[in-house]
Amino acid sequence: MRIVVADDAVLIRAGLISLLEEFGHEVVAAVGDRESLVQAVVKHRPDVSVVDVRMPPSFTDEGLRGAVEARGLVPGAPVLILSQYVEVSYADDLLADARGAVGYLLKDRVVDVDEFLDGLRRVATGGTVFDPQVVSQLMVRRRRNDPLATLTPREREVLGLMAEGKSNQAIGRRLVVSDGAVEKHIRSIFAKLNLHAEDSDQHRRVLAVLAYLRS
Repeated sequence: MRIVVADDAVLIRAGLISLLEEFGHEVVAAVGDRESLVQAVVKHRPDVSVVDVRMPPSFTDEGLRGAVEARGLVPGAPVLILSQYVEVSYADDLLADARGAVGYLLKDRVVDVDEFLDGLRRVATGGTVFDPQVVSQLMVRRRRNDPLATLTPREREVLGLMAEGKSNQAIGRRLVVSDGAVEKHIRSIFAKLNLHAEDSDQHRRVLAVLAYLRS
């Protein structure tokens, strides 16, 4: 994959570059501020960008704001937020276009390299990957007229695991149910959210997760 890395910490940026190149990926740009991130995405059209939240000049939410701006200029540009912090203010904007290809992982909760690379691949191919703590913070902002009100508790549980990027098999192992039971729950979720069969399962899965995160 062709990747843009955006992190103001020089050592972390260098470590990410080394890791990604070791696994055969090409880092087409490595930047440390919001403006450079936007310029790099527009210029290189990478397969995915790995972006920290806090960058100059404010060191608050510049990375998220840059990711939103970049996706406005390059619609659907895949972005994986990789940060120490949960910042939900612009996360809603990042989810707002319902295109998928977004993720948000916490640096100190990524337990191994394979997990990180798998999340990166999922986002690059249009999927979504969210750390459970990020999901929890987003759900605190739950709005009225919840579109998920018709889901059963088990269906909400399945959808929450889908938001974490879990496959059907991984969901089945977590809930100790068969793959068939997981598929049945997912079909019910799609039906209740009016996600129709003419769309691909991958697309419906992304739309269901985004509905969950924005609800």
